[in-house]
Amino acid sequence: MAAFTADAFKKELIAILDYWEKYGPDPEKGGFYGQVNYENQPVKDSPRSVVLTGRILWTFSLAHRLFKEVKYLTLADRAYQQLVKSFIDPEHGGVYWSVKADGSPLETKKQIYGNAFAMYGLSEYYRITHHQPALDQAIALFNVIEKHAFDPVNGGYREAFARDWTHTDDYILSKSPWIKSMNTHLHLVEAYTNLYSVWPDKKLKKQTSDMLEAIITHIVNPETNSMRLFFDEKWKPKDNIISYGHDIEASWLLFETAEILHGEKLIEKMKKKSIQMATAVNKGLSADGALNYEYDPETKHTQTDRSWWVAAEQLVGFYNAYELTKDNQFKIKAERSWDYIINEFVDKEKGEWYGTVKADGTPVKGDKINFWKCPYHNARACAEMLRRIQKA
Repeated sequence: MAAFTADAFKKELIAILDYWEKYGPDPEKGGFYGQVNYENQPVKDSPRSVVLTGRILWTFSLAHRLFKEVKYLTLADRAYQQLVKSFIDPEHGGVYWSVKADGSPLETKKQIYGNAFAMYGLSEYYRITHHQPALDQAIALFNVIEKHAFDPVNGGYREAFARDWTHTDDYILSKSPWIKSMNTHLHLVEAYTNLYSVWPDKKLKKQTSDMLEAIITHIVNPETNSMRLFFDEKWKPKDNIISYGHDIEASWLLFETAEILHGEKLIEKMKKKSIQMATAVNKGLSADGALNYEYDPETKHTQTDRSWWVAAEQLVGFYNAYELTKDNQFKIKAERSWDYIINEFVDKEKGEWYGTVKADGTPVKGDKINFWKCPYHNARACAEMLRRIQKA
């Protein structure tokens, strides 16, 4: 078994950060490359996504908060400059979904998911720098999301808009005109929670609390304690697919939100729900200790690929359930998750993690950096485990 210690998590976290420090920055155009292939060669003209940029900003801001090293602050500064220079829409507010390699706008739609990760990064950057413009921009994103995306009748947030915040039928994440989604709400509540930790505003607190309630009322299926993925405006579910990674990620993120909001009743409610969700995820575990990707109850089909981000989230989610219950079965699941990560996901030749590993343990040698392959899930998992093990 891989060492399940604070030193082991710190070592892997630093290895991830070292990789991104070496291969991520674009010395010619500034900021960070939008794509780096498996051979660690940059695709220089690749577009840059706001999701990747916001997550890099968050990751290196967190790294500086943890280790107080100047190099991490320098990389956070680099991501911050890229975000504010290229992604923020000076005319309509909010952030573009993607830009070209030269920083000019590419996909100008206002995807709430993308705005959430910009807010997430900006609020973490403000936490380490106290740079007021960063907080001001995060607050501006909160205000524009509340103005255009919040549904005052049914609760929750609509999925996407055109550049000027008018209607669009291109939703990017789902490729279908569903009005609301699990994924957007999960990461929006995550961003609101992080913003609240540095800006304890009353309206922000209420909206965050209400969103948490909407998630556990409408998105989490009360019969299965798994989340449904897509909904119409009135929260009618459009599917029953189970995404194991999102379920285990939500099990600890939603509890974290309740803790940061400091409501005793809310904390107890979310503690119960968190344990139920982590328990329900057991259905997706394979004999090797890794979670399958997803399951479709209608077709009875299981997508058995293992994903880097799912592996990272199951590590934290199962350990969080252990902390809440002191039930050793959850600790064993967390330990097996870490063992699988070290043995199967960590690329000992090229660095970082493989994005996908097949059920038989064969790695898929895809991009190391792209629109979605970022340092956020795995770096955060290592940082969370470092914090939790040290606290224990």
